[in-house]
Amino acid sequence: MDNEIQLVSDGDGLAVVGNTTDVERFLASEGLLSKDLQPKRLKSAFGTGAAFAQAGSDTAANSALWVKLTKESAQRVKKFGLTETKTPGISHAMAGKPGSIKSWLQIEKGAGSFLTNPALLSGAAGIMAQLAMQQTMDEITDYLARIDEKVDEVLRAQKDAVLARMIGVDLIIEEAMTIREQVGRVSEVTWSKVQAAPTTIADTQAYALRQLDAFAEKMEGKTKIGDLATTAKEAESKAQDWLAVLARCFQLQDAIAVLELDRVLDAAPDERDQHRLGLRVARQRRLDLISRSTERLLARMTAAADTANAKVLLNPTKSPAVVQSANHVATGVHDFHGRLGIESGHQSSEARRWVDAAAEARDKALETGAKGVDAAISLGNETLDRASSVTGKLSSGIAERARRLLADEEERDEEG
Repeated sequence: MDNEIQLVSDGDGLAVVGNTTDVERFLASEGLLSKDLQPKRLKSAFGTGAAFAQAGSDTAANSALWVKLTKESAQRVKKFGLTETKTPGISHAMAGKPGSIKSWLQIEKGAGSFLTNPALLSGAAGIMAQLAMQQTMDEITDYLARIDEKVDEVLRAQKDAVLARMIGVDLIIEEAMTIREQVGRVSEVTWSKVQAAPTTIADTQAYALRQLDAFAEKMEGKTKIGDLATTAKEAESKAQDWLAVLARCFQLQDAIAVLELDRVLDAAPDERDQHRLGLRVARQRRLDLISRSTERLLARMTAAADTANAKVLLNPTKSPAVVQSANHVATGVHDFHGRLGIESGHQSSEARRWVDAAAEARDKALETGAKGVDAAISLGNETLDRASSVTGKLSSGIAERARRLLADEEERDEEG
């Protein structure tokens, strides 16, 4: 069959390998956006054996592009029936397009299949894991630029020494990544510069999570609208700062993992698959930890908004402010989740539902609050009218009484 390509997936991304023209045609036909799989890095990952070198050369002569898998794109490639391989966490398929058929079809086997070269498949899996993390790193960079958040300024404003060290760690990791790009590998010297960095990053992450938990705790148990409004406003102004710090921590942790995978390829190539899977588990645990903290904050903000909405008639100004602050925090958290890849399952849908619900509650509160203000103004006007009426009657009574007293006085004078 002509136009053969190979599909390799680790669940997060899809590598499409084959002739350059065929790869580009496949991606275009399936509507998939891709980036370079760095085939030159594949060659250096396979060691010095003749078979590995040949496999590396063959791959470098072809095209290898990587696609970040979303729910939609995963469904598009599902039809090609990717099957599990002996490389842990990796699935594979081959596809081709005969000259007389427009669509791509799954084929059982082909010359030079990745399945015949476990080293090639394992090396590709490691690079795919790095590309997935680098994609998230790029998205976090865009996120920090979009919200115009100066993470260094937030860190410098804190008195904690650990947070101050975070700035230095940032510079060291960026330097190591730059050297990696120039050299194509992570030497022992480069790794020695960054191997202590994860401790500082973890400490900073824990500090930022404690700040978000503190906001949630402050919200808990408060029933007075004034107190809720003050705390919600504080969360609105400060939570974004700590989300930005968390995003930067996660970005640097991914950078360390990228460097670590390269180092393992050099120092312990037999352990690369196990190490790749270990990094994946550790990364997911960090995501779960962050998700639990941010979801807890959202739950407290939801409760505060519900309380404020129930008391909007009594507090037509502060109640809508609580709902507005809660909505602002929820929108920020949802955006943050998306950048870190917390997209699937319960958490993301809950966050989206909360944003919609909070917006509806805010509008309702503002509308009800406006009615409450109108009612108060109307009541005030009626009270003033009554007061004016009473005052008028009282004034008339006093004047009439004065006239009678004056008339009586004049009558007594005449009689006297």
